[in-house]
Amino acid sequence: MHRANRMRPTVCLLLALLWPSLAAAAEVAFVAGLRPAERPAGAPVIVAFKPDEAWRTRALHGIRLPPSGLGFLKDQGAWYTPFDRPGLTGPYDLRGWHDQGKARN
Repeated sequence: MHRANRMRPTVCLLLALLWPSLAAAAEVAFVAGLRPAERPAGAPVIVAFKPDEAWRTRALHGIRLPPSGLGFLKDQGAWYTPFDRPGLTGPYDLRGWHDQGKARN
C-alpha cells in the first residue's frame, strides 16, 4: 500500500478531532464575520490618528522626492493600504522593500 494511502485515515481522524477547536478559534478571529457590513460588538475603534514622521517615512519608502501624485497620503488616515507595506520580491520590488540597497530614496 502506498504511504499516502496509509496516512489518509490518520489525517482524517486528526482533522475530525481538531475541527471543533479550529471552528471555535475561527469564530473569534474574524473581524467581519458573516455580516461584513456590521461592526462586531467590542471591535477596536480608532479614535484619532495623527501621522508622525516615522509613518510618513515608511509610506514614502523607495520613492524619490519630490513625490508627485501622492497627495492621497495626507488623507490616508489609519485605513489599511498596501502602499506602505512590502509587496513582491525580485524584479517586482520597485521600491526596494526587500533589498535595501535597491531603494531609490
